[in-house]
Amino acid sequence: MGRIKTKLIKRMTGLLVKKHEDKLKDNYEENKVIVSKLVDVQSAKLRNIIAGYATRMMKARK
Repeated sequence: MGRIKTKLIKRMTGLLVKKHEDKLKDNYEENKVIVSKLVDVQSAKLRNIIAGYATRMMKARK
């Protein structure tokens, strides 16, 4: 079983994917850099969780 994403992560990632779908990719390493530029994130752990969830959402859209 995987980790459960909180409402904050789901909400932030959902908005990010809606607004910047053309910039995000299905590669986690690239998404980490993109997320750090687009969102003012408080910690690296939070950035990584958002980037990972965004990667998963982008892979599901294909």
